[in-house]
Amino acid sequence: MEFKDYYELLGVNRSATAEELKRAYRKMARKYHPDVSKEADAEARFKDIQEAYEVLKDPDKRQAYDRLGKNWKQGQEFRPPPDWGREFHFGGGGPGGATFSDFFDTLFGQGGMDFGTGHRSARSNRARRGEDQTHRLEISLEEAYRGGQRSLQLQESEPGRGAVRQRKLNVRIPAGVTDGQRIRLAGQGAPGMGMARAGDLLLEVHIQAHPLYQLSGSDITVTVPVAPWEAALGGRVEVPTPGGQVAITLPAGSQSGKRMRLKGRGLPSKIPGDLYVVINIVNPPVDTEETRTLFENMAKSLNFDPRAHLR
Repeated sequence: MEFKDYYELLGVNRSATAEELKRAYRKMARKYHPDVSKEADAEARFKDIQEAYEVLKDPDKRQAYDRLGKNWKQGQEFRPPPDWGREFHFGGGGPGGATFSDFFDTLFGQGGMDFGTGHRSARSNRARRGEDQTHRLEISLEEAYRGGQRSLQLQESEPGRGAVRQRKLNVRIPAGVTDGQRIRLAGQGAPGMGMARAGDLLLEVHIQAHPLYQLSGSDITVTVPVAPWEAALGGRVEVPTPGGQVAITLPAGSQSGKRMRLKGRGLPSKIPGDLYVVINIVNPPVDTEETRTLFENMAKSLNFDPRAHLR
């Protein structure tokens, strides 16, 4: 399971006072509340913030958590120390029966150990949060750029029966989602045991290859062919972007491989990506006598040796 750095999640120092914790919690909760935040992972961040504050506001839980030491990093693979629980015992999960992460449950009960006996508690056997599930979601670059809705058909095994059932989900794809990003659907994972809530469904986004665009994070690159005279003389050139055609001014004397940056024309996000235009000079086909004559005249008239620097 992943270690959770509760201090980092709230953006406070380990020496923060109770009042500083409260202010940090309120600030972060306002920022990531799912009803107002536009962040793709707002719901997951909001749950993490709630969990962090639930632990750190409680002096006993905070003291127990601090015993783990300060060398653990957020997201690092975590296993509790062998002697964990001999001195601490906390029953139940979050407030009002809410369930938190497996990390929280392992340390503070609800799915953890009864530290008096070394066995799982009776409450844990009756109610246990369902496991998170991961599903691959392939989308087009246009969907990543504009966002949208997607209907998913999922196959699931029914607990204890072995039967497979079909489940349909309508998913909102946020504009600006990047390749490899995960969209968390709370409560849509494996069902819980007893009265515990279901796990979450994690949709791992994979953006399909595009015939025109190459994607790197939030930046997009497009290669644009130009005629030799356009490159030599310069002028306005129409360039395709996911948001529509854009006219750029090509400097005179441009060469193949020249990169031009269109700021903010990549994938939209809090800090939008950029779109890079790469120039590729394409010669016209020499398929008529007139065309051949034009090229021959150029060869005779122009004092140009493209390989002079190699000699």
